[in-house]
Amino acid sequence: MSSSIIRQTFEKGQGVFHLAPTWVPRNFNQAGQRLRLHPDDYFALGMRRGSIKERWFSSVIPAANGPLAPADEGLSYVIADERSNDPAGKFLFRAAVQELGAELIGATLWQKYANWPMYAKFFDYKQPLFHHLHLDDAAAGRVNRLGKPEAYYFPLQMNNYGGDFPVTYFGFDPGVTKEMVRQRLLDYETRDTRLTELSRAYRLTPGTGWYVPAGVLHAPGSLLTYEPQWNSEVGAVFENVAAGAILARQSLVSNVPPEEKDNVDYIMGLMNWEINVDPQFSQHYFRPPLPIPQVDAGFAEQWITYAAPYFSAKQLSVAPGASVLVKDCAAYGCILVQGHGSFGGYVAETPTLLRFGQFSADEFFVSQAAAQAGVAIVNHSRYEPLVILKHFGPNNSDAPQ
Repeated sequence: MSSSIIRQTFEKGQGVFHLAPTWVPRNFNQAGQRLRLHPDDYFALGMRRGSIKERWFSSVIPAANGPLAPADEGLSYVIADERSNDPAGKFLFRAAVQELGAELIGATLWQKYANWPMYAKFFDYKQPLFHHLHLDDAAAGRVNRLGKPEAYYFPLQMNNYGGDFPVTYFGFDPGVTKEMVRQRLLDYETRDTRLTELSRAYRLTPGTGWYVPAGVLHAPGSLLTYEPQWNSEVGAVFENVAAGAILARQSLVSNVPPEEKDNVDYIMGLMNWEINVDPQFSQHYFRPPLPIPQVDAGFAEQWITYAAPYFSAKQLSVAPGASVLVKDCAAYGCILVQGHGSFGGYVAETPTLLRFGQFSADEFFVSQAAAQAGVAIVNHSRYEPLVILKHFGPNNSDAPQ
């Protein structure tokens, strides 16, 4: 797509981009089927690719889905032609970031990263996931990757049911020793190591969330999860049997340098041990929503991801029939989870059912200048709120620390 089309779309939208849905399959676990995707389309990419279990937002990185994945899987697209549902009428959000730079994401992020540094997703699995961690910058750098902290929020609107196991394991019990974990890693290919016997489980509560730093083991539960996270897909699976599925040792060492793949002590070093056995883990990393004091009666906001140095997120709720101007200090991506109306100069509506490849009117990206000037939002419903989740990079100075 030419730079002129990118700039024309940016100017026409007054600094706001309308994004197309980005679907991501995974070839493990079962789809939770809460993504509002048509039931016939969960295997739209074929049986070898697995079912669609994630939807990504404001993404400039591809999904690490192996050789069968197309090069643009996971990348967000901007809709250039609002008048049609023609898949050709779009361009990569990544191309827009590179073309517009500081005009889009602000000078601070552009000067430091020369890119939009985070993305968000809906994570939708019916069964619990394996106990795994994401590498920090030092370990990820050994394999030419970035570290990956992430955060969770469980939207009420997307969790009509809890899946098979709405409970997440985090880290290890404070009494667990490194040698206990080390021995289970040594047994990875000889027995079911039952790693979560050493962990602690937390029942998940819709309308709340967690912050998960890199190096922290976690076995996510089966609620649909809104996940702001850093621009990376890099991890290590420490659990060898999860929900009846056997995990090959390659899933443990896929992001380990070749010379260290048989070095259990190197693999142990991927953990941030102090956080994993923190006896006050919940007090430090649980994130209940924090209401934001608001003068305007037409809308309410709350922080849902905060006290995280890499990103933050808000939930905005516009009252039925209200017309409001909402300002933020930094660029952000956003996704509607309830209601319909208008967002900036665009029609905005939460879909009931989407077909694979179909455009929608529920996802946007707001430039820093547009965010600071304020986005005009109108709720066209008489009865229900218009609810939007907004994800920011590390430069939102208003976020609680």
